[in-house]
Amino acid sequence: MRDVLRRLIAGELSEEDALAELRRLQLDELGGRARLDLGRYLRRGIPEVVLATGKSPEETGRLAVALAERQGQGLVSRMSDAHESALRDAAARASMALVRYHSSARVIREGFTPEPVAAKAGILTAGTSDVPVADEARMVVEACGIQARLEADLGVAGLHRFVGPLAAMLEWGADVIVVAAGMDGVLPGLVAGLIELPVIGLPVSTGYGRGGAGEAALTTMLQSCSTGLTVVNIDNGVGAGAAAALIAGRVAQGRRRGRSTATMASTIAPAISKPNTTPATVRDASAPPGIAKRAPKPKITTRTAASSHGKPRRRRP
Repeated sequence: MRDVLRRLIAGELSEEDALAELRRLQLDELGGRARLDLGRYLRRGIPEVVLATGKSPEETGRLAVALAERQGQGLVSRMSDAHESALRDAAARASMALVRYHSSARVIREGFTPEPVAAKAGILTAGTSDVPVADEARMVVEACGIQARLEADLGVAGLHRFVGPLAAMLEWGADVIVVAAGMDGVLPGLVAGLIELPVIGLPVSTGYGRGGAGEAALTTMLQSCSTGLTVVNIDNGVGAGAAAALIAGRVAQGRRRGRSTATMASTIAPAISKPNTTPATVRDASAPPGIAKRAPKPKITTRTAASSHGKPRRRRP
């Protein structure tokens, strides 16, 4: 958008051409089957993600590359092996890099890096089976220019495994934490009850029998006693990552405003003279009320003026 405005001011584009390019920045139609929402990142700070489920591998690769060509990166979730192979081929033909996140991926245009955001998002998983869904959240967070850190296999079946990584995550300086859990889904509520950071519960369809498709984990998180726990839908790693990115982005914005306000205050504040710390002298000090000053008054000696003959004059009686 800045480039379009710059070229318009420089006279390189007419008003009609600039308007057409701005419209293409917001929406682009590919073959009548897909309408890419190219303005989503500008509106919300969250890029569009292509859901591979229900799309052919070739179509998925074409959409991701098209997004990367227009806005620097294209995100894909829920890939199969066939989707991953087609995406890799499409990225190679376009001379783009492919970053893999288990069943998700980012296609990145050469020379592109997301604008860095001074914020951090932590991601915890109860088990290693929850990592593919948690990696969806990590993909979205990193695509928004936010640092992400993932710690896995911290379920409540062995709480001794949980304390150290959580303490390390807090020391690292996480601004928000996503907790992915299947089975009974207890871990997000446990984390939310121990720390003051925003916690996002991510139920995962990991488990056995009744409720094992994520329903039990979702119900547990919704019924958590830990006030303030935010919960997304089952296996919705993209939604959890988007929520974490929005929270972390606002935290970073608050830090910037705080620093600018402090800098402005220090610049315009008048110079304040240092207080007088010199102790009061005896003459200035006063005695407590009701107590007379007991110090004797100093004697004042007077000299008698001498006469012109050098003898003192006699005083009259």
